[in-house]
Amino acid sequence: MKHLFSPYEIKDLSLKNRVVMPPMCQYSVTNKDGIATDWHYMHYVSRAIGGAGLIIIEMTDVEPDGRITDFDLGLWSDEQIPALKRIVDACHQYGAKVGIQIAHAGRKAEDAAKPVAPSAIAFDENSKTPRELSTDEVKDMVEKFRLAVGRAVQAGVDVIELHGAHGYLIHQFHSSYTNKRTDEYGRDLTKFGREVIEAAKGEMPESMPLIMRISAREYVDGGYGLNESIEFSREYQRAGVDMFHISAGGEGPIAAAGRPGTHVAYQVPMARAIKEALQVPVIAVGRLDEPALANSVIGNEEADLVAVGRGMLRNPYWTLEAATVLRKEIDVPQQYIAGFPRN
Repeated sequence: MKHLFSPYEIKDLSLKNRVVMPPMCQYSVTNKDGIATDWHYMHYVSRAIGGAGLIIIEMTDVEPDGRITDFDLGLWSDEQIPALKRIVDACHQYGAKVGIQIAHAGRKAEDAAKPVAPSAIAFDENSKTPRELSTDEVKDMVEKFRLAVGRAVQAGVDVIELHGAHGYLIHQFHSSYTNKRTDEYGRDLTKFGREVIEAAKGEMPESMPLIMRISAREYVDGGYGLNESIEFSREYQRAGVDMFHISAGGEGPIAAAGRPGTHVAYQVPMARAIKEALQVPVIAVGRLDEPALANSVIGNEEADLVAVGRGMLRNPYWTLEAATVLRKEIDVPQQYIAGFPRN
């Protein structure tokens, strides 16, 4: 029977267990240059030592003005590759596989002098009004995603995740709430996302899977729901997405902020619905910190992988602890064996 510590394979990605560390922004770049620091190294490598099967490095942006803040990671320059490669190589040393989330914040780029977006609509009354991208600029943006993915591959990652959730640029394009364009990228809301997917696939080995994170629902009046997200995910699947990472919100409140996600496993039904509708592998996320609960999501075949965010922020060794609680076999670092007694 499948469980949280069953191995998992998709294409050439082989995971020792089904525990994922999801991307969580650290806002810890020190010189505003987008280059990973010693903090990022310790942050990710400690979770590899702690037993996670897959670590997805935080939102990493395709251009300087694509960052949420000036303290976010970037991959718009070859100079940013070595620090990421150092992290990836170290995580591999401890048995974890590594992905990276490639993104652009669009209208939610807080520190950009003038954010860009599909349409000139501010996120809220406290946000800057973005400049609408021209058609040619949209095409240039696809190229920026392509180049960033290529750099990630050079850094040695095992999987790419495109950020199409939480109200950032790809999300802004496929939502009729934020995309009011009249050109080809407005008439076809998934065109930008599909072109980014195709560009990414062109930089990736054929054996490397592509993940896309989506918001399955927008918690805002006039936003889309599950039926719509199933349909745009179908288009993205046809374009080349191999697995979806199912979150919610972003235009309006992000569910992780506690509105409306006030109960455990609140996003799992959406993950299960997309998995069943598209017959596609999915990652479930959202208040799954309790080991027995995370294990049940796999055992009940509601998702293929489980992402544990805040639980891993609290405890880098969450995965080792979960294996102890669930009485599952896991390789514990020799130096830590005394701390994880076997039952």
